Amino acid sequence: MKRTILFSGVPVMLLLAVSALVLQPTRATAGENSSTEVRVDNFTFGPETLTVAVNSTVTWVNKDDIPHVIASNDGLFKSKALDTDQSFSYTFTKPGTYPYYCSIHPKMVGKIVVQ
Repeated sequence: MKRTILFSGVPVMLLLAVSALVLQPTRATAGENSSTEVRVDNFTFGPETLTVAVNSTVTWVNKDDIPHVIASNDGLFKSKALDTDQSFSYTFTKPGTYPYYCSIHPKMVGKIVVQ
């Protein structure tokens, strides 16, 4: 005989199925606006490569105690010098790969992939 465990009158399997749907992370698709963060810390970009949907806004936040300047390799965007806890945002409207670096510390590199 098969038994069903009830939680306040609701079968546990139903609760698990519903919670799996509710707890799924949402993901932006092309045409939606979304926002994503890159952390600048310890002379690195985290994540180093970030994949986002078209029309996503990426925000770089400086967590280092020295300034950094976020600059795309192709000159598409460039921030002012960001002090600790300052941020810079850019919205990517076209698909492509956008390498960038810190113009003060050129060995700091990252890449945004827009799909």
